[in-house]
Amino acid sequence: MSADAPLPFQDDPRVAQAIALLDQVVADAGRDLNDVRAADPTKVDAYRARLEEFARLRAGALYYPYLATGRGHGPYVELADGSVKLDFINGIGVHGFGHAHRAMRHCGIRAAICDTVMQGNLQQADASVDLCRRLVELARRSGAAIEHVAISTSGAMSNENALKLAFHARPGRNRLLAFERCFAGRTLVLSQLTDKAAFRVNLPTDVPIDYLPFCDASDVAGSTERTLAAMRRHVGRYPNRHAAIWFELVQGEGGYNVGERSYLHAICAEARKLGIPIVFDEVQTFGRTTRPFAFQHFGLDEYAELVTVGKITQACATLFSAAFAPGPGLISQTFTAGTWELLAAIEVLDRMAAGNLFGPEGSNARLHARFAAGLERIAERTSGAIRGPWGIGGMIALTPLEGRADQAKRLAELCFDEGLMGFVAGAEPTRLRFLPPLLAIDDAMIDRALELLERAVGRLVAEFPR
Repeated sequence: MSADAPLPFQDDPRVAQAIALLDQVVADAGRDLNDVRAADPTKVDAYRARLEEFARLRAGALYYPYLATGRGHGPYVELADGSVKLDFINGIGVHGFGHAHRAMRHCGIRAAICDTVMQGNLQQADASVDLCRRLVELARRSGAAIEHVAISTSGAMSNENALKLAFHARPGRNRLLAFERCFAGRTLVLSQLTDKAAFRVNLPTDVPIDYLPFCDASDVAGSTERTLAAMRRHVGRYPNRHAAIWFELVQGEGGYNVGERSYLHAICAEARKLGIPIVFDEVQTFGRTTRPFAFQHFGLDEYAELVTVGKITQACATLFSAAFAPGPGLISQTFTAGTWELLAAIEVLDRMAAGNLFGPEGSNARLHARFAAGLERIAERTSGAIRGPWGIGGMIALTPLEGRADQAKRLAELCFDEGLMGFVAGAEPTRLRFLPPLLAIDDAMIDRALELLERAVGRLVAEFPR
């Protein structure tokens, strides 16, 4: 099985006929999904009971009352209560094609007629070679020394693998440097690294983390000096003990805090000088700036030695230079990715390359400019009820009112009620963020999202009078 060569049975005319029929079925089913829609009153009670059952089974309610039927069209998705939402969070950046996209469906059909569902360490599909080659070529495009890839099933597992590689390459070191408000995942080790105490309640803490202040956009020079001073202080206190510095160039869960170029270069240069490996966590940023990787967007290619990707890539991965090549058995998983995920990842990369997403005039930059202009208009019409900064590229954020957690959460709920899906991020301030489906969006959809958001902001102001 390979994405660059015909898959089994792919040339069989019956397969082509089946794909065409399924395409027509899905197109017919989603023909009416072109705008938001309220719930069907006849389905509300049964839907509520279904949500309550699920909450009991999983020991906690869903953040949103969201159970999908399987019908969708681009950013629009139908829920089992009959409502239709404009999905601008997309599984927190996972669904780059939105819902029910033809390209993703074809990947699924091609995977379904192959011999296995999952790929793993012992046996790999031929498509794994194609995906690894594409990722390495993409990472090396402007000079990064990336040579190797380990495919995995989740962004968290990719991050775990990056940590293992870093510790393996620096024997005897047991500490990590990370940034305040960082998020790395929810595994046992990553919950220690993530700067949120609630994620590690009653969990053991085995890896000591030394935190650094992140870039302050209002005082770049001052925050650079403060971060460098903190780094030197930690390293001076624990010489030769730090196996890596964990770096989100744009803090996602932390509130869409964007690093400034001079700051990022200064911190990376100091880490290199101190002999501390750098991990670029690109699980959320990949594909959403003016370059495929955020480290390329910020011109940090010379420092890219351990890089993780996920979410929009479908199959997740850890990319690394030859200096971090592991010993036998260090990076090994029963499952590395599903057959569908491999094919979908290759499709995503191909569509990104062909879709003019990148560059200063690419669709990511245009999306951000249109969204940001709309947010400015809403701010003006609501007397400053929302404020920026607005994020970067395909990562959009806004701060409602005073930026309190209850205000941001309520705005997310009001948006959902109006038919728009976003999600909260950060603390002090807490923001509302959007991750639109980059490969399935147009200007009209952005404008519709802005309409719904403005309605929700108006309702928020009424509930929190200033």
